[in-house]
Formats: sequence, C-alpha cells, structure tokens
Amino acid sequence: MDRSAAICTLDRVIRSANRARDEVARATIAVLCGGRSSEREISLKSGEAVLAALRDRESSGDARGPARCLRIEIDGSGAWIVDGERRSAPEAIARLPEDTIYFLGLHGGEGENGAVQGMLETCLRRYTGSGVAASALCMDKHATRLVLDEVDLAVAPAKLLDRAGWEGERAQHLRDILALSDDGWVVKPNTGGSSVATSVVLRQQDLPAAIERALATGDRALVERRILGTEATCAVLGNAAGAVEALVPVEILPHAGRFFDWEEKYSASGAEENCPPRTLSPDVCKRLRELAVRAHRAAGCDGYSRTDFIVGEGGEPVVLEINTLPGLTPRSLVPKAAAEVNASPRPAARVRPPM
Repeated sequence: MDRSAAICTLDRVIRSANRARDEVARATIAVLCGGRSSEREISLKSGEAVLAALRDRESSGDARGPARCLRIEIDGSGAWIVDGERRSAPEAIARLPEDTIYFLGLHGGEGENGAVQGMLETCLRRYTGSGVAASALCMDKHATRLVLDEVDLAVAPAKLLDRAGWEGERAQHLRDILALSDDGWVVKPNTGGSSVATSVVLRQQDLPAAIERALATGDRALVERRILGTEATCAVLGNAAGAVEALVPVEILPHAGRFFDWEEKYSASGAEENCPPRTLSPDVCKRLRELAVRAHRAAGCDGYSRTDFIVGEGGEPVVLEINTLPGLTPRSLVPKAAAEVNASPRPAARVRPPM
C-alpha cells in the first residue's frame, strides 16, 4: 500500500462524523498492533502502514491531524509496549491522555472479537471500528451466518463441529457433511482468520484430516459447501446510525489450482486482485455493494467493515464472512478499494465515543 492509498484509507477511518475535525487534529492517536492471535504478523504490518501515514501528516503539519501519534504493540503475553516499556493494558491506558483515539490495527483473537473493545469502553476511551457486540458476532462465522440468513443474505450450507461431537459421533457427522455437497467442501476454524488452518477438500477421504487441522487450533470447525465461482470482497464505510457507503468491490483471482490462502493473500506473488473487477459485470458489482451494506447493517458494524463473497455461476453472490478489522497491509484489499475513490470526499468513519 503506497502512502496515498494509506492516507486515503485513514481519511475514511479516523475522522468522526459526530465530532469536529479539529478535535481529531488535537488528539493523540495510538495505533494498536500485534496481539496474540495467529494473525499477529499481519497486524504488525497493518500497524506499520497506518503509522507511516499518520506520521506523514504529523511531520507535514497536515490540518487533518493528528497532534501526536504513537505505536503500541501488544506482545505475546498480552502486555502493551509503549515507548519501549512493557505495561499492563490498564496501566498503559491510564498513562495516555484521556482524549487519545485508539486506532485498532489488530486482527483476529481478542483484538477483533470484542475483548479489547470492551476494555477500552470500560476505561471510557475512544477507538476505531465496530463495538463489542458486532465484533464478537462477526468473529463467530456460524453466528454471523445465522444473522445473515435472517435478512435473506445467501450463505453456503454448512455444519458446525466441536471436538467432543466429532470424536463421539464421527460417522454421523461425516454423513451430514457429505449431504452438504457432491462437489467439495471448505473446512475452516469457526473464529479464525487469514485462512489459517483452512482447507478446500475435493475428496471425501480427505475430510477427516481437514477437520482435525481446524479443530487443532482449539476452535470449532465449520464445514461449508464449496461454491464454485469468483471470490470478491466489498468494503463499507460509515457510521452505524448514519450514512454508510460501499466502496468499489475487489475481484480476487488466485493462481490456478489454489484458493485464497495465506500465501495468496499476503505474498507479493499472490493472487491477482482487481479493483475495479475485470470479469464481474457492472450489475454484479452493484449487487455486491448493496449486499455488503446490508451485511454491515445486519451485523451492527460501525466505522468500516469488509464482506467477502463468492459470485457463483448464476451471478448471485454468496456471503462468506464479515471482517470488522480488515487488513491495511501493502497486500490488503480495503486500501486498494479506498484508493479508487481518493479524488472525491466520502462519508467518514465514526470514532466510538466513551460509553
């Protein structure tokens, strides 16, 4: 992600629709990154990109702010490292100004499931992105599917497995899974991200090993029908109580024989990512934007989100999941979409006020 794309994204994430811009310009912005999830490496890269864009403004005297920015890394033990010192989260928060805005560059685990958000709300601090309820919901893929189904958004047929059930009734569970599809399955941890421990399975004899890989993460396993089609994603920006806007969708074309796994997502030689899409029609792109907004609102997301889809052969998108803290790395998709609208003003993302 180049600096212009990073700044474009920050324009839409940091600014508050409920507060004057000069208040944000006076504030300290603390970029939280790292954490204890399997997506720690990606979070650190997101934090670097965000911090670089913020410091460009800080050093240039850009009127859009901030007054001060700093990096906070959450290490593997959960300690917060501020200015080279390891502190507990409450102690670190207490030492920062009360008007600090916490930019959450965290991905997965407690950084995205509502735990960090809840702690900041308890401490009466402001932060970017969705609140506790939406964060917890969207980290749980099965629960998200139930909400999406209630508002008539298409999801792939699926089965949720826990360790005890899998070990106790494996034969019945396999029968249920085989009934989902005759053209393959996708097996993934229910609350994981970045395709960690995710498998695309084409032969039924490979299902047990794929399920074991997902369960080995300590999570439940979600087995979905494999949907043939083109993967796409669409970011939505705006306040939960106000106007929201879907950005231009991004079309994702992994290498032949691959799916959008860790390597295809983050390697410099990974999947082709087209924004605007090259193979999806304008009507399909319009539909993706409409559905992304519906998903954002149904889940109660705030500030920004990114909804992932598969566009099947019939042209109707199927929702895969909703990301409340999507990546901001040089290979991430939200900055790519934000850069497409860099020239025109857009609704700002809400910074959550103290509760």
